[in-house]
Amino acid sequence: MEQERFSRLQMMALVVLRVVIGWHFLYEGVAKLLKPGWSAAGFLLQSRGPFAGVFRWIAERPDVLGVVNPLNMWGLAFIGLGLILGCFTRLASAAGMIVIGVYYLCNPLLVGYFYSVPMEGNYLVINKNLVEMAALFVILVTNSGRHMGLDRILHVWFQKGRR
Repeated sequence: MEQERFSRLQMMALVVLRVVIGWHFLYEGVAKLLKPGWSAAGFLLQSRGPFAGVFRWIAERPDVLGVVNPLNMWGLAFIGLGLILGCFTRLASAAGMIVIGVYYLCNPLLVGYFYSVPMEGNYLVINKNLVEMAALFVILVTNSGRHMGLDRILHVWFQKGRR
């Protein structure tokens, strides 16, 4: 297997990117967890686009929403922790990309779709969600957690366990 080589500055930039995105996820998760009665229903109900029916179906069913809400809150928090600590970084990055992808599909920024709340960071098709998703892809493929993070310790530990 080819060893990835990064300069110290490149690795610091990747770690900063990972931690900043991790903070965003952790903050969003904890903020939702600390807000009594928080629900994704409002976000889901304003869905537009090809998957609007699916998202509205979720919002209109309390039993399904009762599963989706905690998954969303705790998922955001754990993804954030994983990224900040560099622990299971690839898993956290992939999960973060999926979560953000679902958010984007719920409210795609396409011509002809209008929302009750103006979307921040909207640049027609591209928005902050897609930018963050691309950054998570960079973190995923560079595996910065193995270079600077708990993944480095886990990697050594798992290698010893195989012997």
